[in-house]
Formats: sequence, structure tokens, C-alpha cells
Amino acid sequence: MKDNEPGRLSPLILALDTTDLARGMETAVEVKEYVDIVKVGLQLFSAVGPEAVRRLREEGFEVFLDLKLNDIPNTVTSACLALCELEPLMLTVHAMGGREMMESARREVGERCKAEGFRRPLLIGVTVLTSLDFHSLESIGVSGPVDEEVLRLALLIRESGLDGLVSSPLETQSVRRAVGEEMVLITPGVRPAGVGRDDQKRVATPGEAMRAGADFLVVGRPVYGAGEPRKAAAEILKDAGRL
Repeated sequence: MKDNEPGRLSPLILALDTTDLARGMETAVEVKEYVDIVKVGLQLFSAVGPEAVRRLREEGFEVFLDLKLNDIPNTVTSACLALCELEPLMLTVHAMGGREMMESARREVGERCKAEGFRRPLLIGVTVLTSLDFHSLESIGVSGPVDEEVLRLALLIRESGLDGLVSSPLETQSVRRAVGEEMVLITPGVRPAGVGRDDQKRVATPGEAMRAGADFLVVGRPVYGAGEPRKAAAEILKDAGRL
């Protein structure tokens, strides 16, 4: 699909939304039969830093480094370059940082990885957080329906040359239609039927998200907080039609 062929991997990404690396590693190992990619986000990275990525890679996992970098182009590009040596499978930047920021990161990361012999991470643009709805966006000055804002940012991400994007399952179908088949689509806000939404506002079941065109499903608490994480992971893949 891209440089590092994510299409060969399980579509279930385990989100370790914790500051406890030891406990997170235990859960990841427990569900390893069903999970190839583990998400390291701001919470875990802020607590233990690059060690989280190194430990997971040593255990054989690919890493989705979801830091949603958003700053001036030089700062974000420099941060991306510093993270290249960790060789995550995917690295996120926020589309609200603008086209210049995304293009700079894409260009410089490609050059640095080629020069240093690192595997280039897939650069993934974040559209609108799944915790936001129409009223949330309106309060920060973004007018119009959520799906229109997501689509606008999705097209900007594609035009900026990034490899994929993140959007909620409610927008996945329209986004897939707009950006084509080549871009990697990652969908958070996935909740099995009967599981609470927590702080997510735009959600769908695993099956609904996959049928809409998602490549990967990001799931944290429904697996990490389950009494039997391995069973929970298996049920999510079964609902997604991948088991």
C-alpha cells in the first residue's frame, strides 16, 4: 500500500492510553495474536518518552506514534526528524497546522530517512478529533457541519502529500470516496455494540467502520480496560469481518 506495506497487518490498533508502560506492555503481549500495531499517544509518550516505542518494537510490534504535532513548520519538521530514528510505522501531525507545515514535514522526513537509512514513517494527518461535535467546533470558531470540516481537512492532507489521515467512522465513507483508495484511513472512535462511548462523540462499531472504508481501527479502553483483553480484541476483529 505504501513504503512499509501496512495492508499486511491486522486492522486493529491497540491504543495504550496509560502512563504505566509495564501494564501497557502486559496488555499488548496478551493480545499479540490479534494486534500488530500499538498506538503510543501523548499520555504514554509524555510519561516515558521514546522508551515506549523502543520497548514495543523490541517485542515485535509496529508503532503508531500519535502525537498530533501542530506548530510552526520548522518546529514540527524538526520534531518529526528527531522521531525518525525511532522508526515508527506511522506518525501523526495535525492538519490544522496548515499545508506548509505538512509539506515541509513530508519533504524533510523523506530526505532524512533516505540519507540516514531509516525506514520512513507514514505521515498521517489528523482531521477533527472524535471528542468534538458541531457545538464544540462552533465554540472555537469553526462554522458548518463537522463532516464538511473533516472533508476539507482530508483534501488538504492529500494535497500536502501525506500518506493517510485520521477521521471518525461517521466520515470515513465520504472521506474514502474523496481521497481515493491509496491513502491510509485510520479510524478512532470505534466502540463494539453495547460498550459505552466514554468521551467519544462520533462513534461506530468495528464492522460499520470497516464497511465504510477504514484500513485501521484504533481501540483503547474497550480492550485495555476489559476484564479479558484477548477476548475483547478477538470480538472486535470478528465484528470487523477479519476473524
